[in-house]
Amino acid sequence: MLDNIPYFSYVISAFIGIGLAAATGFRVFLPMFIVSLSSYFNWIPMNEHFEWLAGLPTLITTGIATVAEILAYYIPFIDHLLDTVSIPMATVAGSILFASQFAELGTFPQWALALIAGGGTAATISSGFAGIRAASTATTGGLGNSVVGTTETAGAGLMSVLAMAAPVIAAIFAVIILILVIVFGRRALKKLRGSKDKPLDI
Repeated sequence: MLDNIPYFSYVISAFIGIGLAAATGFRVFLPMFIVSLSSYFNWIPMNEHFEWLAGLPTLITTGIATVAEILAYYIPFIDHLLDTVSIPMATVAGSILFASQFAELGTFPQWALALIAGGGTAATISSGFAGIRAASTATTGGLGNSVVGTTETAGAGLMSVLAMAAPVIAAIFAVIILILVIVFGRRALKKLRGSKDKPLDI
């Protein structure tokens, strides 16, 4: 019955794309690995333009990159180096996963929508957590960074699974996460800047 609703498939594709893009904002490679794994075993369909995501080379590469990325965020200083490249990488990954849901559209609208919605969602979440991690380093000496890192990994896994199993719920969660990240990320940056500007007591 729902299939008779005009553009219903595009709406669902948008929900899936937003959920996957949000997941890449937490971790770049884990969502791509989950999508690659799911499509490799035919748990989810993959259109011909993105068949490379279902290939064994992509599965192996994203699997290795996922393990390396997760472990690296538990290493002091390395996690901050990753934050400097995570935002552009998340933007690219989020755009790719979002675009993979709209292969029926023309090339320009497909990638324009992917960059705005997918890349924008991923970049916002990634930059927000980078700010939270910076504030955590300043206030806890880096001891709280492992909590932030674990939260990001769990969020990436949860959002990836939800995007494919319950796309509407995933989209709702993505919007909530965006709001929370923007609010708390800005607060964290304000506190960080305030602590830097605060004069030292002599």
